[in-house]
Amino acid sequence: MGWRNQTFNVDFILLGIFNHSPTHTFLFSLVLGIFSVAFMGNIAMILLIYLDTQLHSPMYFLLSQLSLMDLMLICTTVPKIAFSYLLGRKSISLAGCGAQIFFYVSLLGAECFLLAVMAYDRYVAICHPLRYTILMNQKLCVLMTVASWILGALDGIIVLAAILSFSFCSSLEIHHFFCDVAALLPLSCTDTSAFERLLFICCVVMLIIPVSVIIGSYSRVLRAVIHMGSVESRRKAFTTCSSHLSVVGLYYGAAMFMYMRPASLHTPGQDKMVSAFYTILTPMLNPLIYSLRNKEVSSGFQKLLRKGKLV
Repeated sequence: MGWRNQTFNVDFILLGIFNHSPTHTFLFSLVLGIFSVAFMGNIAMILLIYLDTQLHSPMYFLLSQLSLMDLMLICTTVPKIAFSYLLGRKSISLAGCGAQIFFYVSLLGAECFLLAVMAYDRYVAICHPLRYTILMNQKLCVLMTVASWILGALDGIIVLAAILSFSFCSSLEIHHFFCDVAALLPLSCTDTSAFERLLFICCVVMLIIPVSVIIGSYSRVLRAVIHMGSVESRRKAFTTCSSHLSVVGLYYGAAMFMYMRPASLHTPGQDKMVSAFYTILTPMLNPLIYSLRNKEVSSGFQKLLRKGKLV
């Protein structure tokens, strides 16, 4: 069995988070409700930014990319949860598991870098408004967005290649609701210490560097906002930046708690709860945060709804 994973005939068993008790049936229904809100909310955000010409700016283009990443992230995990729960088929092939790992890791990494790009965009807009069209032109905005996607995909390829090189000779039961890297490591009979060090280094690059950019950008933004003469300008700048900082706090807080701890401190129950937060709940909260706290987005939604373009 030690070498079985070298073919694509291995089936893992996802133990999941729900049984068929009344409480878990309610929680499963709640997850489906959250998925529906996140799915429709992110699609609506993408369509709004595409259809409303007043939102054709770097800030909203980046926001549309964040919504696309969140949409793909929640579709990577929840449909499999629903399929397993409703049909009772908890197995997942090595190919399916690898696909989940690749998309999950790639999207998390891409979102890390995109949030840093969004922080830089706000720094330029507030601290250098007269040079904004030069420092944050369309070509540079697209280039930084593409770089975020590529860096995220590169991280996914590295992690996937390492996982596929392992042999799994112990139980193939994964104590999780999707193929998470941390949940797969205990199943391997290969020495994973080198991979765990590589994973830690990747986490440092994907989390610490973007966080440093975000902190640096917003420390200068805060200084600029304090010195603004107009109360209305301060209010608008604070509202825009606070929405982004709320998203950053939700995302990075959970991700750092999950991946910056030693493997010995991980427990299956804790990992499931934290993973559910940033793979299911956060994609729902992001469009709500931006739509509720951004007047341009809110008015754009109302205008397009009146025209019938989002219904």
